[in-house]
Amino acid sequence: MVRNILEYAEHTASKMPNAVAFATQTEEMTFQALVQRAKEIGSALLPYGVKNAPIAVMTEKTPHMIAAFLGCVYSGNFYTPIDNTMPKERILSIFETLQPVVLLVDAKSKKQAQALGYTENMLLLEEISQNNIDENALQNIRKTAIDTDPLYALFTSGSTGTPKGVVISHQSVVNLVEWYTETFDITEKEIIGNQAPFYFDSSVKDIYAVLKTGARMEIIPKQLFSFPVKLLPYLEEKKINYIDWVPSALCIIANTEALEKIRPSTLRKIMFVGEAMPTKQFNYWKKHYPDALFANIYGPTETTVDCTYYIIERAFADDEPLPIGYACRNTDIFLLKDNRLAKPEEAGEVCVRGRCLALGYFNNWDKTDEAFIQNPLNPYYPEKIYKTGDIAKYNAYGELIFLARKDNQTHGTSH
Repeated sequence: MVRNILEYAEHTASKMPNAVAFATQTEEMTFQALVQRAKEIGSALLPYGVKNAPIAVMTEKTPHMIAAFLGCVYSGNFYTPIDNTMPKERILSIFETLQPVVLLVDAKSKKQAQALGYTENMLLLEEISQNNIDENALQNIRKTAIDTDPLYALFTSGSTGTPKGVVISHQSVVNLVEWYTETFDITEKEIIGNQAPFYFDSSVKDIYAVLKTGARMEIIPKQLFSFPVKLLPYLEEKKINYIDWVPSALCIIANTEALEKIRPSTLRKIMFVGEAMPTKQFNYWKKHYPDALFANIYGPTETTVDCTYYIIERAFADDEPLPIGYACRNTDIFLLKDNRLAKPEEAGEVCVRGRCLALGYFNNWDKTDEAFIQNPLNPYYPEKIYKTGDIAKYNAYGELIFLARKDNQTHGTSH
């Protein structure tokens, strides 16, 4: 059983060292180079002498950012991606909550951090020397690491606009990746087209599916998603066969009927996550890819990306909602109404229990205690569940249908 996600990276690097793990338009990084660079970054973080502490990573979206994430883990700590295009107030609010021990930056982001007035510890990735790895120290850190240690904290917007840092453990990501790669048969043959920003939880699946299986991930330039006429040839050129995108990215293509002009020939698996996928636009995609595997995936950040999924195998009318389906493996979903189980025909709040649950919100006990509660159906021993704030009900097929938010706030939830 994998205890630490670094085991995925190391195993794949030993099996296929020269295979490309992550690529952009201009650069690529092999599994061997990724592990090497991560160990160099991890070694450079050792002098800070902390354990299970937050390290912020603010860089361009490249393979080097992923190496920086893994470097934080090698040092015995956890990472928080900071998008350098976020509004200044949001970045400062995250820093205020997180109080990162170190901010890892590249040259471009260093200027931005200085412009923000950030004066704490900063480490420039370009200045971290190569081949300067303290293997003994890194090994000693691993000996005391356990699978409930935090891996990352991702910040969601929250109803008040104050970001909340969702802290996720190694065991939760291992739980996700084992289910995800098996259910969707992800192997080293997959070329994954990454759309999700690294501060958005869906990217976790892309990154760790690659580390586990030896698949290749193409980081698609963000600006292409505004221009389907350029995006689709890019998918064809890179031979991308697997995508797990937010519906809005798929809808732009459907709404402009771009697949009439160019239909990437390699696409085999098409997933959507993060918001409701309109059925009309899904049907447009289905018409052009009748043999592809389609899946509608649902889950808040607090349940480690996904907690339900639905592989679409029957026809749906344009005005019929796509189900969010069934609980992921090793996850239990139930609907609560007034602290009791909702009746079969009743709508209720989606509640989740299992290894997928976040450890809580970083440095925010009030919000943690509000959302992660004792299971009201179990008065006998401590058992945390997560209340999503989403209302759903079962349809005649026994599939879960998302109906609405409990209130009008956004919760960091991704449907």
